[in-house]
Amino acid sequence: MRNALPEQARAPAPGAGRHRDPIVAIASAPGRGAVGIVRASGRDLSPLVMALCGRLPMPRQATLLPFLGAEGETLDHGLALHFPAPHSYTGEDVLELQAHGGPVLLQLLLARCLQAMPGLRLANPGEFTERAFLNDKIDLAQAEAVADLIDASTEAAARSAARSLSGAFSAEVTALGGRIVHLRMLVEATLDFPEEEIDFLEKAGARAQLDGLLATLDNALSRARQGALLREGLRVVLAGQPNVGKSSLLNALAGAELAIVTPIPGTTRDRVSETIQIEGVPLHITDTAGLRHDTEAADEVERIGIDRSWQAIGQADAVVFLHDLSRAGEPGYEAADAAIRAQLPAGVPLLQVYNKADLPVAEVPALPEAALTLSARTGQGLDALRQALLAQAGWQAAPEGLFIARRRHVHALQRAREHLRQAQAQAALRDAALDLLAEELRLAHRALGEITGQFSSDDLLGVIFGSFCIGK
Repeated sequence: MRNALPEQARAPAPGAGRHRDPIVAIASAPGRGAVGIVRASGRDLSPLVMALCGRLPMPRQATLLPFLGAEGETLDHGLALHFPAPHSYTGEDVLELQAHGGPVLLQLLLARCLQAMPGLRLANPGEFTERAFLNDKIDLAQAEAVADLIDASTEAAARSAARSLSGAFSAEVTALGGRIVHLRMLVEATLDFPEEEIDFLEKAGARAQLDGLLATLDNALSRARQGALLREGLRVVLAGQPNVGKSSLLNALAGAELAIVTPIPGTTRDRVSETIQIEGVPLHITDTAGLRHDTEAADEVERIGIDRSWQAIGQADAVVFLHDLSRAGEPGYEAADAAIRAQLPAGVPLLQVYNKADLPVAEVPALPEAALTLSARTGQGLDALRQALLAQAGWQAAPEGLFIARRRHVHALQRAREHLRQAQAQAALRDAALDLLAEELRLAHRALGEITGQFSSDDLLGVIFGSFCIGK
């Protein structure tokens, strides 16, 4: 064929020599605990196992035995698990020592490991999982799901991360890639044998195949966006004039007294943040100091608080702009609201919410379209606000089949879709240029391969695994 379809399965491993070193780290969380874990991985850990355990335990079976010091003394009694290669997490020999979880004891065991085996070194962040990826135990999307499962802030995020770790996301991406490769093969065959005068687009059903590919990709992209939202959440800032009830609303949404609430305007001087979840979606809610329409503030502390409020608004995914219904007819109040609203960043989505609906109002003002009314004190209207926030985030309830995803996954799927659309446009032409069609299919396939690590750069791997904790 003109363009060889088989491509390099994976970019060369960064620092290949470094990945041949045996490594060791404390794999449990810092601090005191009932159990602490020291984990080692390498090509042949038999010398380390013999030095620490005195014998080779049965493979993949927890064995209670003493952990030995340099002079043969017992440092602790615990469980040793030996996973000979290739049947281990990393694909290399792995030794796990489960000891009592005292920080000093774990440091002693770590130092003993380093002393017992020449060439053994401390592991870098994420290096155990990186070796699992490099040794084809997991792909890149699964490796990222390991960190996402650890960092999950909601039950839905944890379940979705577990689904990605099991390979559900990777399987969909791989299946899509396989269909693209099949179509590429047909295009390449037609390019190689033009004398056959085969109408490729008609005989192979290329247009129908492209339509089906795009429909499947759109479905995967939609669920990946939902998964990215589960992972990252939505940054929501509560803004408005002093004493409109921002702190009361934060407390009502969080179900706890997080912020001080008093009738005195300007009680909140600094940002107060809390992460809540609505239908499994994490929302990072920030209460801010009350905004003023002029530059005058009561004191220097309030001025600093207002500056920080504007900083938070500039970084928000959505702003809940709070109004006080009980002050609707107050002279100058609505004008001040309008002046503050005019200063809000144009690109930030805005939800206009009218608070204190439980208080008597002389005259109900005409509210903007899609505005919400509620009472942070009684809870009236809170459910409508929660649903509005989910809608603002683009959330669609679909708990089954969701997988955790990152922004890079979404961007890769978007690029693949764009290339498939270009291929579709090319296929629709009367005199389609098959070489351009083949190139668009190749680029779409490559974009999908970036998700699983089939095509990945050293810099990308460094960024991904550098964000892991040490020992994982």
